[in-house]
Amino acid sequence: MTLEETFAKIDEVMDKLSDDSLPLEESFAVYKEGMELLDGCRSIIDDVEKKVAKLAEEDDT
Repeated sequence: MTLEETFAKIDEVMDKLSDDSLPLEESFAVYKEGMELLDGCRSIIDDVEKKVAKLAEEDDT
């Protein structure tokens, strides 16, 4: 999943969590899904930051 797709899924999760009629157990499941998506975003961003740092390092040499 791309970063943009992940952000779109996180938006969906936020919309679901905003629904007051969502049962508590389902809210927890949706929350867990959102946290997993956020972890995925962090991983993607960390990978990009490492690549940028490596390119910057190579450019300095």
